Amino acid sequence: MSLALATLIYEWRRYMAAVIALAFSGLLILAQVGLFTGIVHGATATIDRSRADLMVLSPKSESLINSGPSGLPRRLGPQMYLNPEVMQVASFDGDGAGWTNHPPKGVKQVSTFVQVNMVDPQPGAVTLPVDYPEGVRIALLEPYAIAIDRSATTRLGVKLNDTATVRGKTVKVRAFLDGYPDINQPAIVMSRDTFRLMGMFSKDDKTGPLMIRIKDPTRAQLVRDQLNAVSHGAYRVWTRTELAKANEGALLREQIIGLFLGFSVFLGFLIGVGITSQTLRGAILANIKEFAGLRALGVSMGSLRLIVVELSFWVGIVGLGATALFTFGVFLLARSVGLPMGFPVGAVLGVAGLLMIISIASGLMAMGILKKSQPADLLR
Repeated sequence: MSLALATLIYEWRRYMAAVIALAFSGLLILAQVGLFTGIVHGATATIDRSRADLMVLSPKSESLINSGPSGLPRRLGPQMYLNPEVMQVASFDGDGAGWTNHPPKGVKQVSTFVQVNMVDPQPGAVTLPVDYPEGVRIALLEPYAIAIDRSATTRLGVKLNDTATVRGKTVKVRAFLDGYPDINQPAIVMSRDTFRLMGMFSKDDKTGPLMIRIKDPTRAQLVRDQLNAVSHGAYRVWTRTELAKANEGALLREQIIGLFLGFSVFLGFLIGVGITSQTLRGAILANIKEFAGLRALGVSMGSLRLIVVELSFWVGIVGLGATALFTFGVFLLARSVGLPMGFPVGAVLGVAGLLMIISIASGLMAMGILKKSQPADLLR
């Protein structure tokens, strides 16, 4: 065991403030990244958990997030079957609509705007999420039946089997979903037949993005390239994983979100460096006689500096562990209240790298205190 690691273990109380500062600096950034990413995952959960291997968007769409119209000519659906690998093709249509619940007498009525998502409740349908319980699938077969995420009951003012008005027609809440929250605006799910009965299909020969299921999911990239090669600029095919990453990136590139994250990184860096460097400086100063004793034994100043750098490295490692623990706690708390969170690997690695830079930089800033480790001080 190295001297730096032994010092950290046996005098951990001296370094606890530095560890906590690093943990909260990382949590400050990861909590916001997790929240913004969770917004995307909640909004696109129906697509992300579907049986689709490929998604077809308009040629200019770079994601499903704020990328303009994503409608496609209806004629493109049958054309996808020209590729022998394609098994199923279905459009994923959606719309927005006004919502008014039907509360009992004396209870305040809720009027809001909802996102309407559509699925095909037939067994094995490409648009049907794989985690839908069988009871939900069967419930959606009923005309005008809808399903909502359990976390949206208060926002929509309904419970199971309650009715509401959507676009002038009465719908009934026949099932609850878990894991499909949308904090941007409440979402409801209905079958394609109910979507048609509601009059929500486009009247201009357009459909929503196409969802494609192929025979061998491991050949998704190959089939994507084949379909794009014959598109003649009429559409663009994405793998589902590729589109999910594009959705995350599109949200994080939004100007206001970029400002929030940039400010969080800046603030986290200042807090981390400020507290960590002062904590390390105080800890080294408290052990200054030990460092002076090492110098009296012939240990060079360069070796002492390496000890400080290694010490700051281990503080960073422990800080990463504390960050992971705190972030996991926040994730569990958010999940308990129906708030989605997601943590992209790139963002997590970036925050980990930032925390290590903060820790090492703090050690370098505290290194100047070693000048006081004069062997002559041992005689005082």
